[in-house]
Amino acid sequence: MYYTYMLRCTDKSIYTGITTDVKRRMKEHFSQGVKSAKYTKNHEALKLECVWECEDRGLATRLEYQIKQLDKKDKEELILTQDLKQFLKDKVDCDEYVIMDVEGMIE
Repeated sequence: MYYTYMLRCTDKSIYTGITTDVKRRMKEHFSQGVKSAKYTKNHEALKLECVWECEDRGLATRLEYQIKQLDKKDKEELILTQDLKQFLKDKVDCDEYVIMDVEGMIE
């Protein structure tokens, strides 16, 4: 399984990425260590906002790309509603993604 996630940073910016292991990836982002993304090394990670699960890397990458194309206002609304169809129904097959409960995904 692959996961596409949205992460809030302390400067209120939003980082979007993909992973096969959400807990591991969040540890990397929050530690700001060598395996952290370049972006989260410079913008301290604060909170995991949303996670979508899908079958393969291609689907996860497609969703990541389309989320990154949204403006900040739409990203904020997506975090609130978690409704991909509202923003991306013409860009990705939204039925390929399952929204996950972020509670328990980080330690």
